[in-house]
Amino acid sequence: MGLDIRIPIGLMFSIFGVIITLYGFFTKANTELYNRSLHVNINIWMGVIMLVFGIFMLLLVKLAKKPKE
Repeated sequence: MGLDIRIPIGLMFSIFGVIITLYGFFTKANTELYNRSLHVNINIWMGVIMLVFGIFMLLLVKLAKKPKE
């Protein structure tokens, strides 16, 4: 059976990572929003980490696929 759980996980984390990163870029000027996180734009950091993880999962799928001979 060709079901691989890494594909939907990689797609989900990649899509959410892009959305959260874009939200962080659009709200960068709002200083009140980031008071609780010590003025660190946590949305950008977590979005990038999620995007990297999603791409890593998709790369694992690509590397695991071996051509049948």
